[in-house]
Amino acid sequence: MYKIAIAGASSILGRELKDALSESPLAAANFALFDEEDAQGQLDQVGDEVTFIQALGAEAFERADFTFFCGSEDLTRRHWRQALRAGSSVLDLSGALDQETGVLVRAPWLGSAAASADLFTPAIVPAHPAALALALLMERVQTAARVRSASATLLLPASEFGKAAMDELHQQTVNLLSFQTLPRAIYDAQAAYNLLGGLGEAATASLSAAAARIRRHYQALAGGPPLALQAIHAPVFHGHAFSIAVELEHPAEIAALEEALSGEHVDLVLEDTDSPSNLAATGQNDVLVRLRTEIAPMGPAARHAGSAQRFWLWAASDNLRLAAQNAVECALDLRRLRPQGTVQ
Repeated sequence: MYKIAIAGASSILGRELKDALSESPLAAANFALFDEEDAQGQLDQVGDEVTFIQALGAEAFERADFTFFCGSEDLTRRHWRQALRAGSSVLDLSGALDQETGVLVRAPWLGSAAASADLFTPAIVPAHPAALALALLMERVQTAARVRSASATLLLPASEFGKAAMDELHQQTVNLLSFQTLPRAIYDAQAAYNLLGGLGEAATASLSAAAARIRRHYQALAGGPPLALQAIHAPVFHGHAFSIAVELEHPAEIAALEEALSGEHVDLVLEDTDSPSNLAATGQNDVLVRLRTEIAPMGPAARHAGSAQRFWLWAASDNLRLAAQNAVECALDLRRLRPQGTVQ
């Protein structure tokens, strides 16, 4: 029987993590929920266990086997060493610790992922869900053919920046339709009905910081080619969408590429009528992907019937669901480091 602490339990990512834990082999654990002052005392539930959200006091992480940090980066920085001193394995979903010495970025779904944790690893950062999806797709493509270059445009939703960003996008949409002034505390820009490659100077959310984190995590995970990445904020509440251009060293059979992409954690879509979208990906554990080869032939390596050297991948995934699933997989991977039985 494990004890699991969740810090930032009232966040949108915290709620998704509780659902993922309830469906996992860790569902029978004892859970302790913690958060900032404004969320304390709220009644909450993990699986069949009903409990209250508590304050992060001096003994919050006592006897906790795993501590998940799902709230703000500031909350993680203030309390993660406290969890370490209590003997807990730390898993940071907030993005605060991926540049700390010795902290590992992990994604157990990937065969080429970085080295596994050991007893001296201070904390684990479950890879950002966008980096996980990109690394997973590129790993699959590389099993069919060697990649010369790849670039991706990532469409980020409001939930990337938390509940406050979702609320502001909603309020901007309502205010635009009623010709009222737009709230700008999070974006310092019009996010509703708009695509943004950057946010305002006074924005509390940072598109560039999100993109930098995704690049770091992709580099930590991928054993394949470098990937050029551009992040765009889309006026949607939920779900990642990716447009990925891939060029191979030599033409490869389209059927071989499709076979390589198919498999666990990836749902290959073969018809345009079922095209991946952020709505279609909602609640899904898999990355939805469609391979497209409508690219004009070039030079001696031109496309011939049934094969392609350059192609597009159009993909979508549930950003919160993927983050929670990966965090749970990281915790399951860490179980081997927890002491079993009674210590003599």
